[in-house]
Amino acid sequence: MSATSRSRSRGVSVIAAIFLLVVVGVLGAYIASVATTQHSSEALDLQGTRAYQAAYAGIQWGAFQALRSASCASSTSFALSGGLSGFAVTVACTQTAYTENGASRHLYRVTATGCNMPIGNACPGTQAGGYYVERQIEATLDR
Repeated sequence: MSATSRSRSRGVSVIAAIFLLVVVGVLGAYIASVATTQHSSEALDLQGTRAYQAAYAGIQWGAFQALRSASCASSTSFALSGGLSGFAVTVACTQTAYTENGASRHLYRVTATGCNMPIGNACPGTQAGGYYVERQIEATLDR
């Protein structure tokens, strides 16, 4: 083998090695990007579940208030504690009276909105400084 063909062979090897390093680097950056996106998605999913549980707690509270006292407040907001600290719920209730078979009845529509990062213990909150998550549940009660 002549010296010229050896030097060409080395040149081709260097180009192939650089190409391989670039491909491996791009693949590594892509994997890191997918892992970061996956982590953010999991965190938002967990926050969404917690916001749903906050809204569900608000529905339970609103239903209890409406059925116990046969009336409901138009809107109430409060912060939650324990496993749902950092979340708040806003509960809105409307009452409609109607008559059925000569009997007076009441229909209650309870809407609860659970969110993270509330503004003054009320939803909707703010998106400043992080991800804002909100879930809303509605229930209709008859008494």
